[in-house]
Amino acid sequence: MTARVLLADDEQDILEPVSYALRSAGFEVECAIDGEAALESALEGDYDIVILDVVMPGLSGTDVCRQLRARSAVPIVMLTARDGEVERVIGLELGADDYITKPFSTAELVSRLRAILRRREFDRPVGTARLELGRLSIDAAEQSVRLHGVEVHLTPMELRILIVLAQHPGRVFERQEILQRAWQTSFVGDERACDSHIFNLRAKIEDDPHKPRRLLTVPGTGYKLVAA
Repeated sequence: MTARVLLADDEQDILEPVSYALRSAGFEVECAIDGEAALESALEGDYDIVILDVVMPGLSGTDVCRQLRARSAVPIVMLTARDGEVERVIGLELGADDYITKPFSTAELVSRLRAILRRREFDRPVGTARLELGRLSIDAAEQSVRLHGVEVHLTPMELRILIVLAQHPGRVFERQEILQRAWQTSFVGDERACDSHIFNLRAKIEDDPHKPRRLLTVPGTGYKLVAA
């Protein structure tokens, strides 16, 4: 079955070659040239992946990401300018799964999208696996998380990272390994994306995100998850 991709960008010198490259790689591609059209298409269409440029007429890519993530779990990849660090962080905080910095190669984009599709197998329920770490409960089958018995709403990427860490409590993971395992691929872009997702996770699973007791930083190495 061909994967369906929504590509939203108002720059024709990006839209045309990228859409051509994706179709050549076997993807079914629909295009949008402004934020409103992108949001409408994403909500109405059955897409496997949505690619959003940060800067678009009308609604920005981050606005589209915010509204789309509130109503859909479809994977979102943001396209940002090389100096758009703030936009990248905001996009990840809003629930984007990944970002690619302009200029980029179409080969890199295709690799990222294929990694997303491979990862979809990871997202599917596996038996009735339940992971318990103190007051934190993770149900892999239901794709749900509870803290002190109260459901915690995570983005798909946050959930995958949490499951990776919870499967080996106390083990220290490097940033690259966390992303590789979460994405189910050896190709990893900017490792700072991991820090953004960890920051967001702490805000949701820590009693005090500023003094984390579950999701701990190991200086110079990465992160680990412990029972608390």
